[in-house]
Amino acid sequence: MSDETYKGEFYCVKCKAKREAEGKIVISENGRRMAKGKCPECGTNLNRILAKA
Repeated sequence: MSDETYKGEFYCVKCKAKREAEGKIVISENGRRMAKGKCPECGTNLNRILAKA
């Protein structure tokens, strides 16, 4: 498994705003590619579902 990273916009549910962050790309249980990161403002976990590669 490669250590891919995603840098871009995530939506923070706690802040209710889009945040620029960096996250690690993982494969979810149902086979979707997701980026997981941390909100730079409040520290909440961020998830973003990515397009199929």
